[in-house]
Amino acid sequence: MRGVLAGSKADVIAALDVGTSKVCCAIAQPDGAGGANLLGIAETASRGIRAGNVVDMSAAEMAVRSAVDGAERMAGVTLDRVVVSLSGGTPQSTPVAVEVPVTGRTVTDADLRRAASSHSIGDRLTPEHEAGREIVQTIATGYAIDGCRGIRDPRGMHGTELGMTMHVVTAASGPLRNLRQCVERCHLDVEAVVVAPYAAGLGTLVDDEAELGATVIDMGGGTTSISVFSEGEAVFADVIPLGGQHVTNDIARGLATSRANAERMKTLYGDATTGARDTREILEVPQVGEEHDGAAQRIPRSLLTGIIQPRLEETFELVRERLESHGVDRVAGRRAVITGGASQMPGTRDLAAMVLGKQVRVGGPVDVAGLASTTNGPGYAVSAGMLSYALAADTAGLPRGDLRAPGGVLGRLGTWLREHL
Repeated sequence: MRGVLAGSKADVIAALDVGTSKVCCAIAQPDGAGGANLLGIAETASRGIRAGNVVDMSAAEMAVRSAVDGAERMAGVTLDRVVVSLSGGTPQSTPVAVEVPVTGRTVTDADLRRAASSHSIGDRLTPEHEAGREIVQTIATGYAIDGCRGIRDPRGMHGTELGMTMHVVTAASGPLRNLRQCVERCHLDVEAVVVAPYAAGLGTLVDDEAELGATVIDMGGGTTSISVFSEGEAVFADVIPLGGQHVTNDIARGLATSRANAERMKTLYGDATTGARDTREILEVPQVGEEHDGAAQRIPRSLLTGIIQPRLEETFELVRERLESHGVDRVAGRRAVITGGASQMPGTRDLAAMVLGKQVRVGGPVDVAGLASTTNGPGYAVSAGMLSYALAADTAGLPRGDLRAPGGVLGRLGTWLREHL
């Protein structure tokens, strides 16, 4: 990404998180020592996005323009390229094994590129995976040479046949193209698309969690994204079309109030678990259409909790079912990290631990220096993860849409997030 910084040309990294509830743009500059310095970050309320998909091109374009303009003004940079997150398009996760002959006496970068090429992968995807879908990401999870598996980095090793196991993420072509078109209408090139659950894992997991196995649950406004990391790499990704806005809608319907009032009550008084004071604390709920008449319904706080808890339970039960049905629950281990704006409600961590049967923590950007306290919470995990992804590509000397080198993002850059941004 080229931009104008303080009157001179400079490389910068720009991440654009296009979500259902907000659009966030973050800009950082690599420091030349494996780290980066945060230059600017801005967000705006999302418009024209539903469940991660663009449903109103003009409204979505305006939201993207607003967020990008705010970040550019703060950073003093004019962007022409961005890395974009994807939470819509029903991403699907597929393991793929590829074998290619080694062209020389030892394995080279060219052999790795041939194994990871879209042509090699496409030949091994089933028709139902290919129909109306595009490959979004390919992540190498393991290597073999002449049938000998467990190799972390095959480059420079001798053999006649290179095997590569990859985690391939595909998405529906229509939503993916709509997202790209929305960004391009803002005079920006899409340098890479990163699925939101993968980015959330890069932004929140510490090295040991990613190595030993962990589930990342990114609770957004319109979707809940899932990723599983093991041995330092993402091995599974999925998206559930439920999020914080569904909780808001439940409150609005259940209490006959406006969505604005429902959102306010969820933010101020919402809790995912029942407390001892809930039956004694009384809340006033303005009735829809009667806000200016002074008419308000008086309810115990326990009634509000009774609306919120079942929806969140349903969400975590769906997460558990997806992990079990795809056979990755055991790989994910006993550790789970919940992140995203909807994860900040009191009691959500305890409810997730009870439903999932795992140790759960709420995760924000891991030890990121340079973020203000208002932008250092769980709602900014995806943005931080995309900056990590883009910086890893630069460090590896790869195009930012082609991060397939051995070792993995977390393995190569386990220290930079703790020291820089």
